[in-house]
Amino acid sequence: QVHLVESGGGLVQAGGSLRLSCVASGQTFSRYAMAWFRQAPGKEREFVAAISYVGSTIYYADSVKGRFTISRDNAKNTVYLQMNSLEPEDTAVYYCAADRNIGRGHYDYWGQGTQVTVSS
Repeated sequence: QVHLVESGGGLVQAGGSLRLSCVASGQTFSRYAMAWFRQAPGKEREFVAAISYVGSTIYYADSVKGRFTISRDNAKNTVYLQMNSLEPEDTAVYYCAADRNIGRGHYDYWGQGTQVTVSS
């Protein structure tokens, strides 16, 4: 089992920045690929970014490429999502996820989510 807890969400104006954090516990963090997904009201959950267990492979959704940066600190069991140039369309609940394999779809473990609201 991997337990994930997100933090760092909030209300920000368009053009602003936020950094989300996700702390993992329960298993060896460095053995897991980590990802961020988001779900806006009335929409399906969508992939945002993913990072391999050593950080050598990173994926981004086209909608956030160049604005968002995923990173991890294995010593702190934490994955981050730095979000810059935020747009109202980025408003969603953001979820952290973990899996043995990096990808843009299935992940075994999920956090409870943190709300990000971008005002225009």
